[in-house]
Amino acid sequence: MALRKFKGVGFLLMLLALWELAAQAEWINALIVPPPSKIFKLFFELVASGQIPMQILVSMKRALAGYLLAAAVFIPLGVFMGLSRTIYRLFEVIVEMLRPVPPPVVIPVALLFFVAFGIKAAVFPLFFWLPASYHTPPVAITALFSGLLTKVGVYALIRTFTMLFVDESGRTQTLITAIAGLTMVTGVLGAVAQYDFRRLLSFHIVSQIGYLLMGLGVMTSAALAGAIYFMVHVVLSKSALFLVSGVVHRLRGTYDLKALGALYAARPWLAILFLIPALSLAGMPPLSGFFAKLALIQAGLTAERYIIVGAALAVSLLTLFSMIKIWTEVFWKSPPQPATHGAANEPRLPIGETTALLAPIIAMAVIIVALGVGAEPVMSLAQKGAEQLIDSRAYVQTVLEARR
Repeated sequence: MALRKFKGVGFLLMLLALWELAAQAEWINALIVPPPSKIFKLFFELVASGQIPMQILVSMKRALAGYLLAAAVFIPLGVFMGLSRTIYRLFEVIVEMLRPVPPPVVIPVALLFFVAFGIKAAVFPLFFWLPASYHTPPVAITALFSGLLTKVGVYALIRTFTMLFVDESGRTQTLITAIAGLTMVTGVLGAVAQYDFRRLLSFHIVSQIGYLLMGLGVMTSAALAGAIYFMVHVVLSKSALFLVSGVVHRLRGTYDLKALGALYAARPWLAILFLIPALSLAGMPPLSGFFAKLALIQAGLTAERYIIVGAALAVSLLTLFSMIKIWTEVFWKSPPQPATHGAANEPRLPIGETTALLAPIIAMAVIIVALGVGAEPVMSLAQKGAEQLIDSRAYVQTVLEARR
């Protein structure tokens, strides 16, 4: 037994040694797969800096949100599944069960689903976990999270309320629209108050979720098409902005806006790569964000939802203000004196590292511009998807009937 354990430890050490040699010989990209020596160094730096307790606290908040989500989703799903032996017909069973149920019973179930997926989507007032966690992981992880995780929650909300609770849409639309407006406003006001690059962007994730909920609250094919288009736009814009913040941190060593400055003169290409997703997020033409917000606002005006339209326009102005604040603090103003994070302290980045840092940002910036220039065909696809959401019979027949 002792010899077997020794062989296991020896194999692990040999694997670590080969990993280190491959990284040092540049057989693998050290930015994507860092060598063990760098990982251990960062670990001990975290231990020495006392940041590990904060990381654990953030992880516990995410875990708590996950447990609440799981409990709120899978308890009712478990009840529904207990009534049917065929898991492939689960959604059909739920629909058939809910049709004859009186509204006083259906509405609490709908609210339970909304709370469950609302935690995942970070809607008001369930977004407590997002600003407290998204500014702590490595920026590449944050960029991935910002583009995917909350959008999964929004997708689940759209699917649930367009398939299961169609008959109750009149009762739930007002509530969803109100929560959409509150999500927009609280998110953008939180962003305006921030001076940490990543925390500011984290609050804007919450704010942009409100626009997606607006499409669900208005609940017309035009509004849902706008929400689909907006989801594509915001995934690209937020991911690109977080990656820009990571490049800024790599160059200047801080996310504090007050400690930064003069990056436009030193790195004009980085300033341009920031402006494209930033202006798109604020809804400036001819970028993708303008057409996404235009579609939602037109749908809101057609449905006579003037309050949420006014909120969406006001939040767009505050979003533009936030992006101007980042531009002024990071790229335009002179760095504070003494300039501990100035251009003189910037590291000389190898060409390979510079390419690895900028390539994904450039790719997303190009797609953002292309989505704006070619908005019509993309919106046509979004409209087809929205029509299928409004009339879910084709989805049920394709996904559920085929599995019988």
